[in-house]
Amino acid sequence: MAGEMVAKKKTAKAAKRGKGKAAKRGEEAPAHERFREIAHGEHREVRDILLALYDAFGKRNLKRAKTLHAEFCAHCGPHFRYEEEALHPLLEPIVGKVQVEHLNREHDRAIVDTIYMGRLTSEKRLNADEGRQGQRLVRRILPHVSDCDGLAVMVEKMADADVETILAARQAALKDNIALLEWASETRLRSFRDTYKRDFYATRQQARGFG
Repeated sequence: MAGEMVAKKKTAKAAKRGKGKAAKRGEEAPAHERFREIAHGEHREVRDILLALYDAFGKRNLKRAKTLHAEFCAHCGPHFRYEEEALHPLLEPIVGKVQVEHLNREHDRAIVDTIYMGRLTSEKRLNADEGRQGQRLVRRILPHVSDCDGLAVMVEKMADADVETILAARQAALKDNIALLEWASETRLRSFRDTYKRDFYATRQQARGFG
């Protein structure tokens, strides 16, 4: 066991040295490695914003919740955009059309939940029920963050040229810097309202005993 641990440490150190040498030679990491690092960093940032927002709603700290909601919108606008415009279409040959539609519908739901959170943070104060409602909205978005982070293992199977296309789309989205709700209502080609209406209808049917 001890020998195995030593071997693992040596392997990790060797890998680290290899990366350092590549950097010195001016070599760039493979596209899928750059994507994995960038995407993971973005998802961690979204996670931290949402967890902080959950805490703010729980403490009914309206000022902090409003600031965090704005941060979430600013971060997710470019992020959702490059995913939908480049990542999701290029994933379709690997994961299939049904899964890509699922990813897009998850974005629809996140947009609707963000609209509702915005309405809560526009109030003059948060009561206990509104605080709990805000927390429920945050928790509905959180699983998508972890699910989406795992897509990097699928991106590894893409051609380098396709991954470079995704990275270029990300840079373009960051340059335009359109916040989530503005992008969803003015720029996004897909409407989030269809998903909202379907889910709302299904929920009503279940409440009436039809589901």
